[in-house]
Amino acid sequence: MADKLIIVESPAKANTIKKFLGGNTKVMASMGHIRDLPKSKMGIKIEEDFEPEYINIRGKGDLIKNLKKEAKSAKQVYLATDPDREGEAIAWHLAHILEIPEDSNCRVTFNEITKETVKESIKKPRKIDMNLTDAQQARRVLDRIVGYKISPVLWKKVKRGLSAGRVQSVAVKLIVDREEEIEHFIPEEYWNIYATLLEPESKKQFLATFYGKEGKKQELCHKEEVEEILKQIQKGKYVVTEVKKGEKKRTPAPPFTTSTMQQEASRKLGFTLKKTMSVAQGLYEGVNVGERGTVGLITYMRTDSTRISDEARQAAKIYITQSYGANYYENRFYKTKQNAQDAHEAIRPTYVDLAPDKIKESLTPDQYKLYRLIYHRFIASQMAAAIYDTISSSIEVNKYQFKASGQTLKFKGFMTLYVETLEGEKEEEDESSIPELKIGQEVKKEKLESKQSFTQPPARYTEASLVKALEEKGIGRPSTYSPTITTILERHYIQKEQKQLVPTDLGKIVNSLLVENFTDVINVEFTAQIEEEFDEIAEGKEEWKQIIRRFYGPFEKEIEKVEKELEHVELVEEVSDVPCEKCGRMMVIKYGRYGKFLACPGYPECKNAKPIVETIDVPCPVCRGAVQVKKTRRGKKFYVCENNGKTCEYISWNAPKVGEKWEPEKEKVQTKKKQTKKKTKKATSKTKKESK
Repeated sequence: MADKLIIVESPAKANTIKKFLGGNTKVMASMGHIRDLPKSKMGIKIEEDFEPEYINIRGKGDLIKNLKKEAKSAKQVYLATDPDREGEAIAWHLAHILEIPEDSNCRVTFNEITKETVKESIKKPRKIDMNLTDAQQARRVLDRIVGYKISPVLWKKVKRGLSAGRVQSVAVKLIVDREEEIEHFIPEEYWNIYATLLEPESKKQFLATFYGKEGKKQELCHKEEVEEILKQIQKGKYVVTEVKKGEKKRTPAPPFTTSTMQQEASRKLGFTLKKTMSVAQGLYEGVNVGERGTVGLITYMRTDSTRISDEARQAAKIYITQSYGANYYENRFYKTKQNAQDAHEAIRPTYVDLAPDKIKESLTPDQYKLYRLIYHRFIASQMAAAIYDTISSSIEVNKYQFKASGQTLKFKGFMTLYVETLEGEKEEEDESSIPELKIGQEVKKEKLESKQSFTQPPARYTEASLVKALEEKGIGRPSTYSPTITTILERHYIQKEQKQLVPTDLGKIVNSLLVENFTDVINVEFTAQIEEEFDEIAEGKEEWKQIIRRFYGPFEKEIEKVEKELEHVELVEEVSDVPCEKCGRMMVIKYGRYGKFLACPGYPECKNAKPIVETIDVPCPVCRGAVQVKKTRRGKKFYVCENNGKTCEYISWNAPKVGEKWEPEKEKVQTKKKQTKKKTKKATSKTKKESK
């Protein structure tokens, strides 16, 4: 009989915590939720004041039975699910099933899974926070009502099997709106004039850019005005009229929140949001690092706070001063966003002495990459600013001005370790220099050139930039970004093209229908407002059912109106140029679990279907056959000859180029998972007989 029973969510977390505690403590995993709304119906009793109908999740009967058995025999039960709203709700459901009184001190949380934190937390159990639980209930109930009321409208009016979600639909709207911006964008012409100048004493060349005339900035929009300016400055004297020297500081980025970690892992490591969160979960729950045993390497990874503890700040100070010197350290505090919950610290390493390279052999390649990113970002956040010497100058010729500037890195500071990358930016600021110039000095013109350019449309969203947009607009919370994007990809409302998120025809049609008919629900302002109301529930300022009541009345009338007035929307399927070899009809493009495929429109009379084969223009470098584009199970592209497996062996991660030779020993393309050897049933049964 165990004195204490601790229930966490995952087996990995359970294994880590077991090693920190004595033999009289049992640690079990609930495997996530054990009670939820039913899948077969809405599960909300609207006529009974929106009372949710929770049921035990199918397939977890044996687990619940074991949990009850152990809870009954233990002297004390602690519910140690994740330290967020969803974790609080899971603890509440566990307490209900295990018949633990709501007012008992049974709840413990771990912001980091280290021996010290776990032991200290168990000494200070608290009651289940019903405000946090109710905030999660409100989200679950509201989303269930929206999904179960709007989805049937889509089934009736568009196509069976479609579905709509409150946050997911707004995310699709953002992507569709951006695509429409791009489609309607009209490029505008603009010009630049560049002068290559020579400083006579140093004989050093530098580049100056046209600024304007008589001190006023001038935009160049037409070729004719550019040619006129070039004519005016071709033979004039280039005289330095202004020189400014200064110093510029670049400060480090704050430690990671969930959002910034997802964005940076996408940009620097090429990780999807789903992969980032999965790897981070493993680092948080625990990794065996040799002599130290199994420890959680990072703090909780679902947070919107940039706050760090005093202990972590002190550890960073010691590490920086010892590794780089006292002049590299600066005690920094970062402001957390106004609408942040600030329930947890920023994402940081739990032990600063466990540097990434020191424990590299204990980590998988993906764990090492992400841990290194988190570690360096945290340490850099407590380092001194980088300092640049800057110089800027103005050069005048026949009343026209050119500007030239340069910067030189004087002190690298935090950039010694880490530099944040923003969308479309390089990792480090380029150093550029211009020679020492003096006011009144004449410089020699070496070359004049003009360049025509056109304004560019806004870029399509990537996973990283969409997360940034959702966060800035107050849509969703740290735990919702990854599942939101995963869901709309799986529903084929959007698709990825070279890491960019593009709406499908289906996504455009569904978005148009939802936006036109449910304007009060499918919009950014409403979604952000609801998030604020969830926060008020979590803070005890609002009663959760009151929010549902206020929402449901107008929403129900909107549903009734749409069902009466909306006509059936014809979803036109894209017709391919491939004839069905069985009946001759032109096959249509459909979406399945693994993406697009060709199907005969004569279904159910003709059930012919086949995959879409994408080819490229460049022929196979080995046999000149057609090169097909395929994907691995994880969605990574590779290129294979149509004759592969027959008369040709060409296969490559990279698209072939004209005249390029194939080097198979460098490619090592593996598209299937390695199979682990397992005992056969025959061998297993033989062993059992021998043991008998």
